[in-house]
Amino acid sequence: MSTGERHQERAVRALYTDETITVYQAYSPAVADAALEAGTFVAPFKRDRMTWIKPSFLWMMYRSGWASKPSQERILAVEIRREGFEWALAHASLSSHSRSVHSDMEEWRRQKRLSPVRVQWDPDRDLHLDRTDRKAVQVGLSGEAVERYVDAWVVGITDATTLAHRIHARVRDGETEEARSLLPRETVYELPQTLRSRIGADA
Repeated sequence: MSTGERHQERAVRALYTDETITVYQAYSPAVADAALEAGTFVAPFKRDRMTWIKPSFLWMMYRSGWASKPSQERILAVEIRREGFEWALAHASLSSHSRSVHSDMEEWRRQKRLSPVRVQWDPDRDLHLDRTDRKAVQVGLSGEAVERYVDAWVVGITDATTLAHRIHARVRDGETEEARSLLPRETVYELPQTLRSRIGADA
């Protein structure tokens, strides 16, 4: 880290219980309606594509433009089993090489080739969708990980689109505290050292 560069905290922050963790996804109405009716992801959801889950509600708002971008008009809050989420991290490769995680480029390439999960850290966002000094995690699931996600990990799915619109309306109206009070209560999700090391998270 260069002189004057601020460290951006890398920790999983999420809404969670003793058994589950909530992640967010944005989809078209067709995919969202089918998932809500079935209680998990079914067609037109495509299992053969990588699907990205995001524990940070505000990062999802940034990515979807407060549920306004094409095919991202619906926000789903997906409650999944914690053991599933941690399985994903244990079988993950970082999307890019990290000298603090990998001994060399070949180790990263090998891990990436063998892993059904990708982990990516991006600047987390505040209520105005500006960057914060924290990193938010995204977890990309493919292959076996998608099958496990759809068939075993999902506990329940709720439509969070109205919540997204309510919070956005208060932000637009300058009612920052009111908007903040509506946000999901995300706190640091404690991970064992082995998983922190695997994904490059801070202690």
